[in-house]
Amino acid sequence: MPTPSLFLPRQSLKTLLQDLLGRARQEPHPGSLPLSIGGKRCGWLFPAAAKALAGIPDVIISATEAHIGPILVRGPRLNELLAEAANALRAAGCAPGWRNELLDVWSDAVPDVTCLGVIERGVVRPLGLVTRAVHLNAWSGDNHLWVARRALSKATDPGMWDTLVGGLIASQEPPDLALVRESDEEAGLEPDDISQRTPLRTITRMLRQVREGYQAEDVLTCECVLAPHVTPCNRDGEVMDIQRLPPETVLGMLLEGAFTIEASIVITQDLLARAVG
Repeated sequence: MPTPSLFLPRQSLKTLLQDLLGRARQEPHPGSLPLSIGGKRCGWLFPAAAKALAGIPDVIISATEAHIGPILVRGPRLNELLAEAANALRAAGCAPGWRNELLDVWSDAVPDVTCLGVIERGVVRPLGLVTRAVHLNAWSGDNHLWVARRALSKATDPGMWDTLVGGLIASQEPPDLALVRESDEEAGLEPDDISQRTPLRTITRMLRQVREGYQAEDVLTCECVLAPHVTPCNRDGEVMDIQRLPPETVLGMLLEGAFTIEASIVITQDLLARAVG
């Protein structure tokens, strides 16, 4: 996809991007414990979550670290234990975003990054587990950017502006398929509408304190130009508004903090790649 040039201030965009990346490098909450699952390092246990998991067999919590199934290997028994832990967190009020959706649990022992099992989406933040999210920057033919405003019912960043498409990759779901699914749910886009997009690429790992724990999220993004006859329309109720805005307006909103931090990083990097000012 050709990248048209935009007359935007490159230095301002560089400064903004550096600030955003710095804000996305937070340490876990004080008192959080390094967490291992199946003997592999993979997250940070939020203090309230540690209290909820205390007493579960095969969960070991000390003053300095936490282990779930330390001698278990990937398989049904470890997944059963993860489900038991998730239900305990829910019962203790530590899982406000419970969705009945499973995400993969990834080890963080580079270079041995492996999938250890699956767990309910609503407890990944209390456990500080790594998630992966896909984003789409969708442009119009006249160099305006389509952006979406998150519904007020969203557990994280309600009412803030976001990329047109953005969502977590489900368990065992290829990233490209996740993008197609999210594009349909959040913007009513058909696969043909985004068939000429750029390849998905990972641009950063978000590390941020959130109310219920710790967000550790790999951000994957791509870009496309929507045909003139295509008007995005939300289908899943998680978006309250969709607008097509000139890049100058988008930049002003970025500087005002109107976008989520991950969307701000995705959009700012894209604007910087196109800026000639």
